[in-house]
Amino acid sequence: MLITCSLCKKKHFYRDTCPLIYKVMKQNQFNREAKQDYFGASPNLFVGRFGYPNINVGILNTEHDQYQQNDNHLLWSRENYQIPQIMDLRLSLINSSFKANIKTFDDRFLQMSQEVAMAQNPVDVELHLSKKPQHKLSFHQEASPHGTTVRLVQANITENPKIPTKIDKAVSDTDLKANEALTTLYQKDIDEHYLTKLLSAGTLGLGKNRKLVPTRWSITAVDDTLGKALVEDVKQFPETDYTAFAGGYLGNYYIVLFFPGVWEYELFETYAEAPLAQQDQWMKPHGGQSWTTDYEPYSGRKIYAEETAGGFYASRLPVLEHLKKIKRQASCLVLRFITRDYYAHLGVWVCREAVRKTMNTQPIVFSSKELLIEFVRKFVHKKFNYPADVLLKASKVMQNQNQQSKLIKFGF
Repeated sequence: MLITCSLCKKKHFYRDTCPLIYKVMKQNQFNREAKQDYFGASPNLFVGRFGYPNINVGILNTEHDQYQQNDNHLLWSRENYQIPQIMDLRLSLINSSFKANIKTFDDRFLQMSQEVAMAQNPVDVELHLSKKPQHKLSFHQEASPHGTTVRLVQANITENPKIPTKIDKAVSDTDLKANEALTTLYQKDIDEHYLTKLLSAGTLGLGKNRKLVPTRWSITAVDDTLGKALVEDVKQFPETDYTAFAGGYLGNYYIVLFFPGVWEYELFETYAEAPLAQQDQWMKPHGGQSWTTDYEPYSGRKIYAEETAGGFYASRLPVLEHLKKIKRQASCLVLRFITRDYYAHLGVWVCREAVRKTMNTQPIVFSSKELLIEFVRKFVHKKFNYPADVLLKASKVMQNQNQQSKLIKFGF
């Protein structure tokens, strides 16, 4: 049953799942421990987008001894960290910010930010802030949340950051295009989170074209660039069987469906409970249900996925990784069901890792399209009490599959 929170005035299933309640609970502890001057460790930077091209850049840092965990999506997923644990880790990250132009790299703070981005491990830093930080947890649509933002007055790196040779070579090569640098490093086992840091900090690409990239944009740019490179490989493989995967993480459940056919990809996002969908301004009503969707044909997309946004590209990447691993191509339909357990937006990395977990589950192979669809209907109804047909009937992948079946039936 939904209850109205007396503090934020929004509806939640449980009082303690309101992010505002969480922030109030943590406020006294944080303010008691906060300092204006301290030694800490910096695992990442945050590049804002407001005021572009003159933007705020922040060196994310923490004084706590859990700095190896504060900015590690792969660790959180591997160890099944839950939302309160992740929010605690992110709350302790102070965003020590300064103003910068996207094309000006002679600023000392900016040079420090680039060293932080390139480093293999969190970098030891000494910081002097304009004031003592006060409790605040900032949420973003694509990026992970972080703690309060305070203007940076003075900073020093107190160690020699360890930068992997392959990173150093890519950064030093001013004749290497950014997309080529990203795909090359990815093939050398540099994960997408590391690549996002490098792109945000303006360390990749042709020398004359290098610039800061807002974190929100760089996350999607990396997912899209890696995905496009994988698509070209996947298109060379034979077609897969009728296959279904089901899994998820942090209250985000995915059903990934493979149909025999050339590469195409479609994502639907919806809430498992209708009252939740009614609170989301991005969800578009369709009869009695609400959802967002975007589609990519064999020839690729020409414009940004406006409805599902960064989640479209983040969810596509693990699907393509799996197809390359099994050396198959498929027509892919992905259904995302957001449940009440996902009560605080943590960024699109959740989509990426939830789909990765889904692709690591045991696949269910079917002998026909009809059996696969019947499985989806029953599974979605049983688990979410949701009518899967409203999504399937609107699906372009399904429309193409039905058209293909008709052509085969009539001997074309």
